[in-house]
Amino acid sequence: MTKTPFRIVFAVFPGMTQLDFTGPHQFLSRVPGSETLVASRDGGEVPAEGLVFAGTAMLADIEACDLICVPGGVNASEAALDAAFVGEVRRLALGARYVTSVCTGSLILGAAGLLTGKRAACHWAWRHLLPLFGAVPDEGRVVRDGNVITGGGVTAGIDFALNVLAEIGGDPLAQMLQLGLEYAPAPPFDAGRPETAPAAILAGYRQRMDPIMPLREAQAREAAARLGL
Repeated sequence: MTKTPFRIVFAVFPGMTQLDFTGPHQFLSRVPGSETLVASRDGGEVPAEGLVFAGTAMLADIEACDLICVPGGVNASEAALDAAFVGEVRRLALGARYVTSVCTGSLILGAAGLLTGKRAACHWAWRHLLPLFGAVPDEGRVVRDGNVITGGGVTAGIDFALNVLAEIGGDPLAQMLQLGLEYAPAPPFDAGRPETAPAAILAGYRQRMDPIMPLREAQAREAAARLGL
């Protein structure tokens, strides 16, 4: 009898941050005995930040999965208001062994009602929105609470993927894939966290985000209101 493959579904949406998706996909798609599907609400082409991903499946056509992963993006709060998209994420997540996200994808999990009472990670600039969905913000780069595993901002998706790989296939598999993909980060600056970035850099980044933050916060509150929280 043929063993059913471990099915991984990436639920993507227009405007996502492509590295939130492509980083974990590079690792998780190499799980032995697995099948990886990239799906969106409507199927077909999905524009990301500067790239277009073609040939995505329709989420509604996927009966079930073992792991669902939702990437993030600056407009994740907008995606959280897409009832059809969020509904499909919730349907698949309720039957999955692992419910996961990267960056602001956790806001979408929250909008799907999947983070109530759960500790969760998010990009640091948007982490304060998690309590709107009944979640407990956690500063960790990778956070696990039960079957929910969430990664912090963007590049944390690779650390997240390695943790998930170790969970699914064991530490040796995760380490071999880390070696094969030469994941040995050595950034030239210690500016990847607000706690370590120079004050002027942090202030400059916040200034860049200020114009879009009110709209995104309003969208998150609207999505949370739909949950009745």
